[in-house]
Amino acid sequence: MLPWPTWLLPTWFLLTPQVRSGILPCQLLGKAEHPQLLKDGDIIIGGIFSFHNSWVETQSTFSSKPDPPKCKSLREFQNAQTMVFAIEEINNSTDILPDIILGYKIYDSCSSIALAIRSAMSLVNGYDETITDTNCLTPKTIQAIIAETSSTPTMAISASIGPLHIPVISHFATCACLSDKKKYPTFFRTIPSDYYQSRALAKLVKHFGWTWVGAVCSNNDYGNNGMATFMKAATDEGVCVEYSEAFFRTDPKENIRRIVHVIKMSTSKVIVAFVSYSDMEVLLEELALQNVTGLQWIGSESWISDSNIATGKFQHILRGSMGFAIPKATIRGLREFLLSLWETIFGCKFLTRENFGFRDVCTGSERLDDIYNQYTDVSELQIANNVYKAVYAVAHALNNMATCTEGNGINNLCVINYLKQVKFSMKTGENVFFDEKGDPGAKYELLNWQSKDGKTEFMAVGLYDASLPPQRQLSLNNISIIWRQNQYQVPVSVCSQSCRLGTRKAVQKGKPICCFDCIPCAEGKISNTTDSIDCINCPAEFWSNKLRDKCILKITEFLSFEEIMGILLVIFSLLGAFLTGCVAVIFFIHKDTPIVKANNSELSFLLLFSLTLCFLCSLTFIGRPSHWSCMLRHTAFGITFVLCISCVLGKTIVVLMAFRATLPGSNVMKWFGPPQQRLSVLVFTLIQVLICVLWLTLSPPFPNKNMKYYKDKIILECDVGSAVGFWAVLGYIGLLSALCFVLAFLARKLPDNFNEAKFITFSMLIFCAVWITFIPAYVSSPGKFTVAVEIFAILASSFGLLFCIFAPKCYVILITPEKNTKKHIMGKMPSKSL
Repeated sequence: MLPWPTWLLPTWFLLTPQVRSGILPCQLLGKAEHPQLLKDGDIIIGGIFSFHNSWVETQSTFSSKPDPPKCKSLREFQNAQTMVFAIEEINNSTDILPDIILGYKIYDSCSSIALAIRSAMSLVNGYDETITDTNCLTPKTIQAIIAETSSTPTMAISASIGPLHIPVISHFATCACLSDKKKYPTFFRTIPSDYYQSRALAKLVKHFGWTWVGAVCSNNDYGNNGMATFMKAATDEGVCVEYSEAFFRTDPKENIRRIVHVIKMSTSKVIVAFVSYSDMEVLLEELALQNVTGLQWIGSESWISDSNIATGKFQHILRGSMGFAIPKATIRGLREFLLSLWETIFGCKFLTRENFGFRDVCTGSERLDDIYNQYTDVSELQIANNVYKAVYAVAHALNNMATCTEGNGINNLCVINYLKQVKFSMKTGENVFFDEKGDPGAKYELLNWQSKDGKTEFMAVGLYDASLPPQRQLSLNNISIIWRQNQYQVPVSVCSQSCRLGTRKAVQKGKPICCFDCIPCAEGKISNTTDSIDCINCPAEFWSNKLRDKCILKITEFLSFEEIMGILLVIFSLLGAFLTGCVAVIFFIHKDTPIVKANNSELSFLLLFSLTLCFLCSLTFIGRPSHWSCMLRHTAFGITFVLCISCVLGKTIVVLMAFRATLPGSNVMKWFGPPQQRLSVLVFTLIQVLICVLWLTLSPPFPNKNMKYYKDKIILECDVGSAVGFWAVLGYIGLLSALCFVLAFLARKLPDNFNEAKFITFSMLIFCAVWITFIPAYVSSPGKFTVAVEIFAILASSFGLLFCIFAPKCYVILITPEKNTKKHIMGKMPSKSL
């Protein structure tokens, strides 16, 4: 900031307690600063506008008083005239301040912070060079200031005159920092804070899928604060900023060239420009020199609705730009009022003594109705309407002050308090109020620069309303948007292409989160949204499909009747039962023959019956497991096999007892006759039944979904429930089998011609071999093969018993009937001891 000039000394001098108490005489120590527009009244409202866009730089010599800066590039004259129009309208109204005439003092700050403070101090001072009241008790000061166009000058003004309790109402200072009431307690504004605009820009960028953008901002409070808020909001929305550059219009050319070079070398195709209109013109000039085009510009309200930039020589660079602006408004009567500003519009002067020799003299023949420029154009009154609302806000606050006075004047604290409470509706129906931070409600139009007939038009294509829920704040109209280079397709600006469904993002090392690789999801995980950060696990009974974008039900695996393995096992089971039935028929037909009688026909038929059950019980292992099938398959298997082995054991004991009965003096057969044989089979079987009952009662088998063996399959199996019960059933079968094998082995060389113990020994050898090999195969087989192994063991052991015990007898009965005689069976062989 420039050092305070000497002209500020009289102002602060007048404010000292000694002067206010009348101790010192009142005198001006410098030349008073005159306003550009002035009108006397009962109450004076001050105004500070950037009539001009810039000033001519001069070199200070420090040997004489600096000359006032020479302003150039007329800019905000329409807004200043809107203030005059509003005051005149209020003075002519009987609804508000009917007995009070409002006056105004309006200064030109020339976009200079120093001039803005100088103007503010002149407004606070209130004196001119013709002071006659030497006691300085009643200075004719202002009650409120409408100022300023930019945020930084506004901050300087608010900080300077804040201690004097004079409210400052800005129509275009949007920096969010001005909402801090501790620093700026007397500040109000009729334009929303950049806090909302920055968040709106972030939502806009996210809405169109731009995750990789560049950013430039003005190197002042407006640009830096706005960009900081945007960066934070963009990060929250998942948007990355490739670069962020700040500059000011007075920066050296080298810095501007460097920024444009950064823009040229970047990969982002979208640029968010939080830049003031005056700074934007400087940047555009360098962009044009380096021929940088084809970028999608997203602008802040400072320049996006600026007609000068939109119609200037650099408009081709910004073709298709988009950004948020204050909604349009209509002020009735303003155009007619502006048409009266003859000299300003035509750039001419009426001939007077002071301007004698001026080249452009007004002739009076100019036609105002034919003039249509930025001063008479009232179609885009976003900012002028804010000035209009600010004047009316002050007027309503003054009108509501009935008793709040101090001496003969108005208490400024009351003006501030009533401004906080003011709430009224404009003629357009718009509600005007200030929240606790002195800000209005935030509502923006989304503008799109569309070229029609060679002219740039501001087309409203959407709306942003901060008062709505987050998901409804940004809405687009049903209007076609023109993008960069007059394209109708939304441009793409990403660091990495979106990750498709079934993949996840993996951030590239050392780069922002928007630069990533797409990694396919692992098995069992999916991503069903694009750009997924992580893959989600499928539920327990589901698995990922090939594309990894859906969870599908896992394949259920069990040994079914429809598959080849199941069909083959069913065939062999039925074949075994059929062959067993055939043997039973043969035995029944030849039941009176010696060979059938000699081999204990009763036990033989019971053995054949139990073998039939063994073959058929294997069918219970096939099909989808259920509670009943799980309980049936294991108990039926255990009981039928014990019944079968009990019969074989009984036949073995009968062979041994029969040999002992032939010895002299032996009476052993009476201890193991048919009743004892039946009882032994019954007892052995009942023991197994008791084991099964206990098993089913305490912890029975149940259907289980095994998801541990296969990742993508569910094995439907029967869990044995109690492992003790399961192995007790198998162990009891093994015990009887081992006992039967030992006895049969001992009786294998008895002297009978047809010694059944030999065949029993061989059958038990096969039986034990099958079930010994079954154990490791059963434990290691996966899924349905576990059931197949168990069925195979049942069938193999059953076929072993059937063929080893009954095949030789059937051979004799059917093939060699000559051997089926009592003589042949009772033939004596050499004696052999046990």
